[in-house]
Amino acid sequence: MRAVMMYGPGDVRVEQRERPRILEATDAVIRVTATCICGSDLWPYRGLEPLADTPQQMGHEYIGIVEEVGDDVRGVKPGDYVVGSFVASDNTCEICRAGYQSRCVHAVMMGSIGTQAEYARIPLADGTLVVVPGEPTAALVPSLLAASDVLGTGWYAAVAADAGPGKTVAVVGDGAVGLLGVLAAKQLGAERIIAMSRHADRQALARRFGATDIVAERGVPGVARIKEMTDGLGAHSVIEAVGTQESMQQAIRSCRPGGHVGYVGVSHDVSLNGTALFFASVHLLGGPAPVRRFLPELIALIQEGAITPGDVFDLTLPLEEAAEGYRAMDERRATKVLLTL
Repeated sequence: MRAVMMYGPGDVRVEQRERPRILEATDAVIRVTATCICGSDLWPYRGLEPLADTPQQMGHEYIGIVEEVGDDVRGVKPGDYVVGSFVASDNTCEICRAGYQSRCVHAVMMGSIGTQAEYARIPLADGTLVVVPGEPTAALVPSLLAASDVLGTGWYAAVAADAGPGKTVAVVGDGAVGLLGVLAAKQLGAERIIAMSRHADRQALARRFGATDIVAERGVPGVARIKEMTDGLGAHSVIEAVGTQESMQQAIRSCRPGGHVGYVGVSHDVSLNGTALFFASVHLLGGPAPVRRFLPELIALIQEGAITPGDVFDLTLPLEEAAEGYRAMDERRATKVLLTL
């Protein structure tokens, strides 16, 4: 099969690799119908994070059709159209039942397997995969693919930030996750949604997704602008969707005392000052999003036409041109790249 391999910073190739097979009785193998490049894939691409293997098969977002299942799989069967999370989980352990499937006691990160490929092995298939009723139209595929990570992550960020009716929500980060955090906050009934963005195209999409205000400033000026817009108090809810020291500090300082920060940006060299955090008096909740918790609801909303998260994809390329997709995202010529097979 064809698969996207990263050999090192800036070195992405599409190569022939061995097609996956069933290794455990709880596995499924799917034929991937669409996959995509994540912002987190850019960390090793930029040389800011080491590869687990060299070369490493890339990707953790996927939608596809079940080809084969292990002997113990009961919830999906060959021919089913499925969406799965970027974390494989049994969905039955105590942590999963509490709604934190991304921290399942048997969790497998799909990035360690790689789904930017024609086929993928899905561990813990019964707990990980959700069947899409019927066969989705081509128009729905991008949105369903978004549900496997960036939509579910943005949704979790909004839930963790306690976004809801009567709330003002500030969103730090205008990548795919931040933009879909705007969409989630709107769906959850937030009264005012402030997207923090300096890019006209992303500002426009944020408004389409439900943003009521745009703040272009960052850092201290950005915090000051949020305070100015909220009678000096700060936002009730803040979504942090970047993962840097600056973005985390901006999120905490933009939040009012008693407010909630939902942080989902993968942390890179973030450290918190204990005294400052103590006196901030804010709730912090985040980490790897339990996408599996939300998948049934998100799939239903997409099929009903209530949300179109696939609009976040602004460049579509065949799998063979994955290297160009990485370049486009690295150079900010694209927000999120969909790869077709």
